[in-house]
Amino acid sequence: MTEFTKSVIEIITGIPAGKVMTYGGIATAAGNSRGARQVSRILHSMSKTHNLPWHRIINSKGEISLTGEGLELQTKLLEEEGVQVHKGNKVDLKKYRYEVMICDDLDWI
Repeated sequence: MTEFTKSVIEIITGIPAGKVMTYGGIATAAGNSRGARQVSRILHSMSKTHNLPWHRIINSKGEISLTGEGLELQTKLLEEEGVQVHKGNKVDLKKYRYEVMICDDLDWI
């Protein structure tokens, strides 16, 4: 497992109930600002194995990216945690976004 993958798993695991992060936000916090698609692949392949709260991850527009049953389940899980999902499957990032502090060699960024 790469260091990036380990970081992504750690970040996702740390998202508290009632908060969300974007794919790009996770990628940036894990050290690769261009790794949003990698975050998506990690979620797809490792959510069950690592018991990741996959439903707390949305796109940069604040929208749920899934469709069909996946959309319904993600909406249900978010709403159970108190996150309001509005028309267009949108979440208010100003209200619900979780920010991660990044520490690089003991210098806080």
